[in-house]
Amino acid sequence: MNRGGRGGFRNRGRTSNPWRNNWFRSKNHKGVGPCSNAQNSQSSQLHIPELSQTFLYRGWKLYFPQEPCQDGSSTVRKVEAIEQFIAGSKKLYSHTDIEERRAFTLNLKTLTNDEVFKVMWPNLMEDLTDNPETTLNCMSLAMHQMVGTALENEVKLQLQDGDDIPPIKLPIIRARPTNFEPVTELKNLKASYYGKLVSVRGTIIRVGNVKILCTWMAFLCNSCRAMQCIKQPEGIFTQPTSCTNDDCRARTFSPLISSPYTQTVNWQSVRLQELVADDRREGGRIPRTIECELMEDLLNSCVPGDVVTITGIVKVRNSEETTNKKAPSMFVMYIEVVSLVNNKTNSASGKGFGAIVEFNIKDYYAIQQIHSEPNIFRLLVNSLCPLIYGHEMVKAGLLLALFGGSMREDGGRADPHVLVVGDPGLGKSQMLQACSSVAPRGVYVCGNTSTASGLTVTLTREGGGNYSLEAGALVLADQGCCCIDEFDKMSNQHSALLEAMEQQSISIAKASVVCSLPARTSVLAAANPVGGHYDRGKTVSENLRLGSALLSRFDLVFILLDRPNEHLDSLLSEHVMALHSGLKHKSNVIKSSNSSMQRCEVRDISLRERLTLHSDDELDPIPHQLLRKYVSYARKYVHPVLSPEAAAVLQQFYLDLRRQHQSLDSTPITTRQLESLVRLVEARAKLELREEVCNILLVILHQKLLFNHNIL
Repeated sequence: MNRGGRGGFRNRGRTSNPWRNNWFRSKNHKGVGPCSNAQNSQSSQLHIPELSQTFLYRGWKLYFPQEPCQDGSSTVRKVEAIEQFIAGSKKLYSHTDIEERRAFTLNLKTLTNDEVFKVMWPNLMEDLTDNPETTLNCMSLAMHQMVGTALENEVKLQLQDGDDIPPIKLPIIRARPTNFEPVTELKNLKASYYGKLVSVRGTIIRVGNVKILCTWMAFLCNSCRAMQCIKQPEGIFTQPTSCTNDDCRARTFSPLISSPYTQTVNWQSVRLQELVADDRREGGRIPRTIECELMEDLLNSCVPGDVVTITGIVKVRNSEETTNKKAPSMFVMYIEVVSLVNNKTNSASGKGFGAIVEFNIKDYYAIQQIHSEPNIFRLLVNSLCPLIYGHEMVKAGLLLALFGGSMREDGGRADPHVLVVGDPGLGKSQMLQACSSVAPRGVYVCGNTSTASGLTVTLTREGGGNYSLEAGALVLADQGCCCIDEFDKMSNQHSALLEAMEQQSISIAKASVVCSLPARTSVLAAANPVGGHYDRGKTVSENLRLGSALLSRFDLVFILLDRPNEHLDSLLSEHVMALHSGLKHKSNVIKSSNSSMQRCEVRDISLRERLTLHSDDELDPIPHQLLRKYVSYARKYVHPVLSPEAAAVLQQFYLDLRRQHQSLDSTPITTRQLESLVRLVEARAKLELREEVCNILLVILHQKLLFNHNIL
């Protein structure tokens, strides 16, 4: 049992205890044990290891308490390599910020691309993976030396001639490496990864309260009153086995919690859920999760619903089933977080999906090829859900909701909401599942099996009376879309959606816990009318038994009616048979659809004719994986704005709608409809990768058609 030296990487104490500064009294350190103090009256009773060599680095024993500092050793050479790289990148680091934060970020891609560094430390990534604690301590010590030298130079400039330089007192500085690759999937984290550094990506579904973890504990002998400090590995309470006094045989000791030699660190636990693409999702099982521990400056760096990339060391602890047993043999894996990158803060203004969906050079060429198509809107609409025949209007509305509008500086809502109401068997659920697959961050839930807490936030009670938050579907779909099927079956949960759909946040006030979580998501809902079929003699609200407050929050409401039509039924049956026979449904259906559309009214041609395929058109639908990247690219890089001319046209169109709907039995037109129009025209411009809304007259014509077809 080591009773003297200070611990290594595990001991991450952010503490204000003054004893820690005694490491820097002079070059010839005396009393390096955590319980040593030359001015303490009990110092003769403390266990103090002796050290005679001269240190090359200040604070060496903070990072390598058991290793002597020898010039030319492997550890010293590694520290020199990091120190030389930092010296050449001084513009990237501010010693004032590092001293205050007690941590610094180190980009591993920049580090490994440095030619000089690769010569000095060629196997950095192997050492970082297999021996992370020692490697990270080398990085931390190099920055510790650089910050100490910078502070010492500042002090020299302020001193007068003949004054002695006061000792530079620095705490432990932690290295936070980023861009560590490859990113490991949670299903691959097995026992072979124990003690290694890994990077995982997922969604934070639970955040616990900040607690205090003891890393070193001072004990007092009940017999001779001698004091000693014992390291508490992984926060597990560990008592001394014997007294440091050779003449004392006592075995009972009292912990000194208030002793200045007792070190603590702020600690927080979060739960990470795997983030798996739809094409790699495993059916029939719940998503995998893993506990992650945050300490020091990483505390409160994420909230439930955030997508994060975590770099940390894989460790294990005793399972709850074997906690009270003397010889536990069952362990639970967790990650001691070294670095955390929050995609919400990493992307500009929280608008991007760059860290969720990664792009390569082939993706950029494919996006450019899609953008070069003469009619992008029709191509994307027919690629959203090619299994469902027709319903181009509904697909267009869902597609606009996936792209969304532009984020506003005042935090206003930029995500459109869409409700699809119709008779059973028209493909509403499949279109929602397609939207969930295409969205960069999509969550699909069914209303008849969802609860209010499952949609919003769950407050769970932990041991000791503390509470933790677990994210629901709307929070997990932050900056994405939440597809809710069977919307009419969840009448008890409709009130939980009011705040999330308009304020884009979810507030919770339960059990003395008052907080708010972001829920910037587009709600795409599908519902069946009461009684099985839509009654045209009733309003939408009466058919769904839906409150007007919730209905008014939807930007688009589509009504699908299953009316017998011999011609359309023939086209639909040909489409279904072509799918089951494995043939590409082309000529017959498309040619017939052309003759069918010729009988449409003139007002329909402006929209439906542009979205429907003609007899001489050959369309190759975009795969969902590529379409997902196109949507991600548009949401990340394209932020269209309204030109003054477009704003004037929108305003005039809104005033015309107000005049047309002044009667008592007509649909009320409020400012929500005007804001919906703005979001939709921005989404249309974003769909075509345009930075400005220019073809406003065409969009207005489409909106007139929507209102004429009882589509709000």
